[in-house]
Amino acid sequence: MSEPNVPPVSSIPPSVVNPTGQAPTEAPPMAAGSVGQPKTLEDLHIDELLNTVVDRNCSDLHICVDSEPVIREDGALKRLNYEKFSPQQTQRMLYEILSDDQVTRFEQTYELDFSYALPRRARFRVNLYRDRGAVAAAFRLISSRIPTARELNLPPILEQLTERPRGLILVTGPTGSGKSTSLAAMINFINVNRAVHIITIEDPIEYLHTHKQSIINQRELGTDTKSFSNALRACLREDPDVLLVGEMRDTETIGLAITAAETGHLVFATLHTNNAAESIDRMIDVFPPGQQEQIRVQLSNNIVAIAAQQLLPRASGPGRVPANEIMVATPAIRNLIRENKTHQIPSMIQTSAAHGMMSMDQCLRDLYMKGIIMLEEAMMRCQNIEELKKMINLGGPATGPQRR
Repeated sequence: MSEPNVPPVSSIPPSVVNPTGQAPTEAPPMAAGSVGQPKTLEDLHIDELLNTVVDRNCSDLHICVDSEPVIREDGALKRLNYEKFSPQQTQRMLYEILSDDQVTRFEQTYELDFSYALPRRARFRVNLYRDRGAVAAAFRLISSRIPTARELNLPPILEQLTERPRGLILVTGPTGSGKSTSLAAMINFINVNRAVHIITIEDPIEYLHTHKQSIINQRELGTDTKSFSNALRACLREDPDVLLVGEMRDTETIGLAITAAETGHLVFATLHTNNAAESIDRMIDVFPPGQQEQIRVQLSNNIVAIAAQQLLPRASGPGRVPANEIMVATPAIRNLIRENKTHQIPSMIQTSAAHGMMSMDQCLRDLYMKGIIMLEEAMMRCQNIEELKKMINLGGPATGPQRR
């Protein structure tokens, strides 16, 4: 199939291109979800709002005082046509779905993560928090069906990496970039195709896996374990083949994850980092200076791959599409990590398509040239705006691995 006609970057109005490569600091006002007389909040149950989220295929629902309910639809925030919440209304609505134990925990810590099921329809990841002295919450929709990597438009190499017998695979990116969904697709691929023992440690459990070829145990922070590090330490005595650590939040968890990979397990984990080089540095820098050299060597020997991810709105139609940077741990990459030359990793990624690697800018270029995303989005999300311009204007090589 021929690629769509793509105008050179120079023909795009200057206002479209942000030379900093960052999103504009001022966002347009939120769109209204509907018109007419606002609906009353009296006796409203949260399920009514969550049904709206499911019906409109939104990703999130936000509940807070002095605001109408707000949904995130195709990446954009939109207000629903309801009255604004009072402190009493948010507390009533949100406490209705908590157990007595959850209320106690929330009132002790002022934060609470848990999952909530909309009967026979969907599940949500919920974060309850305090906002200016009142109760507030964010609900993230979790599909009841685990999508495949193909359906998510992920690079095929991510499925290939799940065939590795041991090592550490990281999926990184900002909050809301689809890390959990990508990991669920990879874990499900293993579950379908390999007879292994999988253990996940999550906060909270998002996608529910069923036993297929594999047996799979899912442990939730606060319900099944007190901490990621405690659960990870215990998991090593439970005959696992594959481990998923929902988030590596502290030195102990990072160290245990590396050790688990070193001792013959395939370990998946997430970090809130934007690229492979930053991920390596973050993992090493959390350790005291006296330990960093040892961790650097361990990491260089056991890292398998890092997939950095962000979500972009599609150029036409609803939905968002992932853009990925893929780093595969070749001998050359391992040497750069071992020799503390992580600043050279981006260049190595850009020239290593034969090994399945792809830079974020190469991925953005491919998505734009195929008409999947808009130029404005590619420019705002790229790592090097000048390089991206050159690749587009020259019809530059789509040097990353081809998407399905």
